[in-house]
Amino acid sequence: MLRLHKVYHRLSLLHFSPLSLPSSLPSSLSPPLPRLSLRHTHRFSLPSMVTSRPRNLAPITALPAEDSAAAASNGTVSSSAAITTFADYEDDSSLGAGYRVPPPEIKDIVDAPPVPSLSFSPLRDKILFLKRRALPPLSELARPEEKLAGVRIDGKSNCRSRMSFYTGIGIHRILPDDTLGPETEVHGLPEGAKINFVTWSPDGRHLSFSIRVNQEDGDSSKFTVWIADVETGMARPLFQSPDIHLNAVFENYVWVDNFSLLVCTIPLSRGALPKKPLVPSGPKIQSNEEKNIIQVRTFQDLLKDEYDEDLFDYYARSQLVLASLDGATKEIGPPAVYTSMDPSPDHKYVLISSIHRPYSFTVPCGRFPKKVELWRADGKLVRELCDLPLAEDIPIAFNSVRRGKRSINWRSDKPSSLYWVETQDGGDAKVEVSPRDIIYTEPAEPLDGEQPAILHKLDLRYGGISWCDDSLALVYESWYKTRRIRTWVISPGAEDVAPRILFDRSSEDVYSDPGSPMLRRTQAGTYVIARIKKENDEGRYIILNGSGATPEGNIPFLDLFDINSGKKERIWESDKERYYETVVALMSDQEEGDLHLDLLKILISKESKTENTQYHFVRWPDKKLVQITSFPHPYPQLESLQKEMIRYQRKDGVQLTATLYLPPGYNPSTDGPLPCLVWSYPGEFKSKEAAGQVRGSPNEFPGIGPTSALLWLARGFAILSGPTIPIIGEGDEEANDRYVEQLVASAEAAVEEVIRRGVAHPKKIAVGGHSYGAFMTANLLAHAPHLFCCGIARSGAYNRTLTPFGFQNEDRTLWEATNTYVEMSPFMSANKIKKPILLIHGEEDNNSGTLTMQSDRFFTALKGHGALCRLVILPYESHGYTARESIMHVLWETDRWLYKYCVSSSSDAGSDSVKEKESIETTDAEKKVVATSGGGSKEESDIEYDEVHSLPRSSL
Repeated sequence: MLRLHKVYHRLSLLHFSPLSLPSSLPSSLSPPLPRLSLRHTHRFSLPSMVTSRPRNLAPITALPAEDSAAAASNGTVSSSAAITTFADYEDDSSLGAGYRVPPPEIKDIVDAPPVPSLSFSPLRDKILFLKRRALPPLSELARPEEKLAGVRIDGKSNCRSRMSFYTGIGIHRILPDDTLGPETEVHGLPEGAKINFVTWSPDGRHLSFSIRVNQEDGDSSKFTVWIADVETGMARPLFQSPDIHLNAVFENYVWVDNFSLLVCTIPLSRGALPKKPLVPSGPKIQSNEEKNIIQVRTFQDLLKDEYDEDLFDYYARSQLVLASLDGATKEIGPPAVYTSMDPSPDHKYVLISSIHRPYSFTVPCGRFPKKVELWRADGKLVRELCDLPLAEDIPIAFNSVRRGKRSINWRSDKPSSLYWVETQDGGDAKVEVSPRDIIYTEPAEPLDGEQPAILHKLDLRYGGISWCDDSLALVYESWYKTRRIRTWVISPGAEDVAPRILFDRSSEDVYSDPGSPMLRRTQAGTYVIARIKKENDEGRYIILNGSGATPEGNIPFLDLFDINSGKKERIWESDKERYYETVVALMSDQEEGDLHLDLLKILISKESKTENTQYHFVRWPDKKLVQITSFPHPYPQLESLQKEMIRYQRKDGVQLTATLYLPPGYNPSTDGPLPCLVWSYPGEFKSKEAAGQVRGSPNEFPGIGPTSALLWLARGFAILSGPTIPIIGEGDEEANDRYVEQLVASAEAAVEEVIRRGVAHPKKIAVGGHSYGAFMTANLLAHAPHLFCCGIARSGAYNRTLTPFGFQNEDRTLWEATNTYVEMSPFMSANKIKKPILLIHGEEDNNSGTLTMQSDRFFTALKGHGALCRLVILPYESHGYTARESIMHVLWETDRWLYKYCVSSSSDAGSDSVKEKESIETTDAEKKVVATSGGGSKEESDIEYDEVHSLPRSSL
């Protein structure tokens, strides 16, 4: 199954690139939509993130579609006209009046309905349009949730809390001419059905999905599993009994074969919710009398006591039920906390993973004791593959892993063969050993005395395998500290063929990225490397799908690659003059065996600076494009915005890039310089050359998410989006040892460039960012106050002593790098911040490192030094903001701040010589806003981005 993935700031596809493992994952400020399926979905610790099966590309960010009522009458926005509307903020008498809404220019873009998500059938003959709603109301976030073992659970629905949903499913047949047939709506659903976990049966004849209805009425808020006939669209419940409900805290269900599903259900014998004792049985005690070294990052929502342990078991424990489409059901296995189910390609076996006690109060559930078992498809236990102990002591160094068997999977090219990896360094990346990882393989049921075979040995950390057949597989390994990444060619079925290195490069060097092998679906439903044949040619070909990074921007490509000789032939390339095109998937994989080059069919996305993403089919040999979607422009009032990818240089010679956006109709020679908003996120590099490489394309469509900085184009701002802020640590030097110096130098270069171009007023440049970008913003106002008139910092961490065991890409502890931790912390420089700063934070932030307390205490420090600052705490919101009321209020706060301290700023705005007369706002019970203009009340309001172990981030 293929799903299309829309990311923040643009409508694009998440490209799965095992040959070019990134050092970071992209992130989104917008709320995630629900997982559609957990099958073929794995959570990776970067840079080891590759599997032999493609990831489910589930949409995470809604981009608005056209709202004709909101569109400007002439389709453009005048920069001068937009700025005049800021006069609305001259009267601040209603600052404590609850949730606010930004001006219509912004509100109408955010409120426009989103486009649907897409999902192709296994046989590539049909396509689903999964329909979505706009932003959810705050009342949904206000539903009670349990915070247990790093997981937030909606007890009424027995699922992860704050899940979004689909409102409908439309089915289109792909016609012989590659156009789409009329829509068949999935029908027979209860009124108000909220749809989640949409998956295709292996043969593509049925859909499975879950439904919940009235979330306030007993069991109707719980999930039920439904089946729809793809030909007719008729839907019905899978279970005849209305008492069987889905447990969606971890795994939900998988298709075992074309006619049956294995479902995680709420045990019918579960009983009543555990009651919290009125009086504790004793004190809470944690002990380390064995003197173990246990270093963990600042995980949140951990278990606190025995009651939490019981509550976690209550919600997370499932009963597995094997259900056939004909209505037959069978309970298999005992109730347990099942976390994954993975049927073998021949449907004879199922890999079952579960977690069990003893639990931990120190780490989240991903490190709890883990058992992996092999079952037959009928539920009979074959054998236990491993039972891993509690993993509290995984070192914080990147590339450190859990001891024991890990990454246990089925070979995609075999009916039922297993493979896994075992570390040879005890899981500690600081231990020097060769080999570091060993890959093993064995049949599902080995013969008596048969030992696992060693498939391959690695000196770096295992990063995944792409399987093809017994003669070909690609194995990936990488090492974060050096950014080294290698691809090996092996012959799994031929012991006499020596492995050889195919690619050996730096993961930071995007210009040398050769691309990823395109995968094809087998009749068993797995994905393997597509073998390609040419007419009258005996070469051993595969197709490499690459992003095509160049100094002029990305130019995606397909290369026909001879795996033996290494020769390449470019068979497709994006239009680099006007459009940005990317290859989404191979569509001509219905038949077994090698694919003929002249019969290839692919799906591509196509967009430009002014044209939003549409999807097209391309067939060989003529490569004619057939458009299959016609999504309306999401914000026609900004259709003629101006976009340019610009390059400039830092004073130390590092080449930098940014994307400069200007309002529609703006002319610098006649309109003069504009107020400017700089929005960015720092990234770490090992070399100046890699830091200076161009990433992205000048022809990408400027997708605007609900909290995007680009919304202020509609208010007449110039936007400098994503200027590179490289923090470079070459050789043995750690990047963060010169963090402040390099941060300021990068910001100075960006500001000088927009001023030189005449598009930004030197005294009206604001800076902002989310998460690590908020950390950046606070540091820039502290150490480069001459550059910016004000700042907006959302969901940041400001005091590194509160994250003593590493943060972001820093894996040294506070005690190993004390000066670095202190000097990087803007909290320690609160006395230097003289420019206005707006702090925004979700009250329920669950991201590692960015506790809400970070903003509370930073605001108190700023207020204690008379800084002009404002703190906005958003009730019920987490690290990213979800509810419409919250998002609209964030936009209102930001718009007001930009008007008062950027548009209306003078050369000394926010300095000590200027004493604002704005009084301190009292805390609003609904909005929880605390504000000060310097030296007023002493009243006190008592995440780096996804700081997951081994998961560095470098860009937002």
